[in-house]
Amino acid sequence: MKYQAIEACKAEFPVSRLCRVLNIGESGYYAWLNQAPSTHKQANRELQQNICAIWKHYRGVYGAPRIHAELQAQGINIGHNRVARLMRQAGIQGKMTRKRRPHTTQSDPTHPVAANVLDRQFTANRPNAVWLTDITYIDMAEGFLYLAAVMDLYSRQIVGMAMADHLRTDLVESALDMALTQRRPPRHLLHHSDRGSQYTAWITRNG
Repeated sequence: MKYQAIEACKAEFPVSRLCRVLNIGESGYYAWLNQAPSTHKQANRELQQNICAIWKHYRGVYGAPRIHAELQAQGINIGHNRVARLMRQAGIQGKMTRKRRPHTTQSDPTHPVAANVLDRQFTANRPNAVWLTDITYIDMAEGFLYLAAVMDLYSRQIVGMAMADHLRTDLVESALDMALTQRRPPRHLLHHSDRGSQYTAWITRNG
């Protein structure tokens, strides 16, 4: 503790005087100074441990930009270049391979395809006359999350949606079930989708 006190006060008082006051030898102080890591080195060491913890938490996917953003979110004010340098010193980096963009529309030639009744006439004169549906994806650190949505063409509101980590038929079925339960549309509703296999599949329900 005495050596740290000298280090904190040496800008205002001579080291020799501080050593006399604290009854320690100057040689002992300088030996400690040469062995002890500087405050900056200690801060870098702690930051590097934090960076490595984040990197491991996200399974090595995160690179410097995302780790920098994560540190900022934790209230740690640090520059992007410093994060990149500490990562290089630790021998870690984000995965450079880019994820292959998923194809949400995959047709199946064995499925029957309905006629294109809408024929690109994207207008409706009342609610629940035409519903448009589609699948998109969200790029997450752990992989892709798929979102199926049903939109009322008249109001442009999403009336049904579902999310999953797969592209099976029950994803779009869940979105449609939500829309049907909430809106209870009349007969002759037009449900328009692409020709993806999830929409052309035939599902038999019991009960």
